[in-house]
Amino acid sequence: MAKTALIVGAGSGISAAFARALHADGYRVSLAARDIDKLAPLSQQTAAHLVQVDAADAGSVAALFAELDHRFGRLDVVLYNASYRTRGALLDLDPVEVKKSIEVSSYGGFLVAQQAARRMLTQGEGAIFFTGASASIKGYAQSAPFAMGKFALRGLAQAMARELQPLGIHVAHFVIDGAVRNAARGRPDDPARPDGLLDPDAVAYSYMAVLKQPRSAWSLEVEVRPWLERF
Repeated sequence: MAKTALIVGAGSGISAAFARALHADGYRVSLAARDIDKLAPLSQQTAAHLVQVDAADAGSVAALFAELDHRFGRLDVVLYNASYRTRGALLDLDPVEVKKSIEVSSYGGFLVAQQAARRMLTQGEGAIFFTGASASIKGYAQSAPFAMGKFALRGLAQAMARELQPLGIHVAHFVIDGAVRNAARGRPDDPARPDGLLDPDAVAYSYMAVLKQPRSAWSLEVEVRPWLERF
C-alpha cells in the first residue's frame, strides 16, 4: 500500500518541491490551501489530490481530514507550511491583521497537527513537520506579528515532540533561515551571486532526509541557510 502525505499551505516554493520529492518517492499526495486553482500545474506534476481549506478554522480543518479518511484511509506524513505575514511599525499595526497572522502561522498548525496526531496515534506511526523561518528564533523590527506566530509554532513543535515521539510520531520543525528562490514570487536566482537564495529542491531534500531518519536518531529541529549567508 502506497504511503500518503498531506501538505497544508501548499504553494510554489518549498511545499511544491516537497510534493514533487514525495511523489518521486512513491507517496500519494494531497495538497491543501485556500486557493487551490493556483495548484493545478503542481497537481498534474504530482498526481496530487487538491482540497480547499482555511487552516485557521477548526471546522474546515476537520472537514479536510474527514475527506482524507475517506480517500486514503491512513496518513503517513503531514507538513504544515501555511503562514501569514503583516509588516509595520508596532504602533501602526492593525490588530485584526496581527490576529490573522497568529491564527494562520501557529493556531492553524495546532489544528492540523491535532487532527493528524489523532490518526497517527491509532496507526502507531507517522511524521508531522512544520515549516519555520528566521523569525522562529529571532524577531525583526517591523515584523512582530510574524515572529509571534513563528515563535508559537516552534513551541508547538517542541511540546508535541516530547509528547508524541515516545509514541511513535516523528515531529520536526525546520528553520528556513534565508530567502527561498521562487521566480513566481519575484525571487529569481541572481547570476551575480549564485546560491545566494535557498534552492527549494535542496530544502525538500533536507525534509526527505529527516523523513527517512531511523527512529533511534530522530531530529526535532533542522536549520538550513544558504552557504554564502553570514550567521
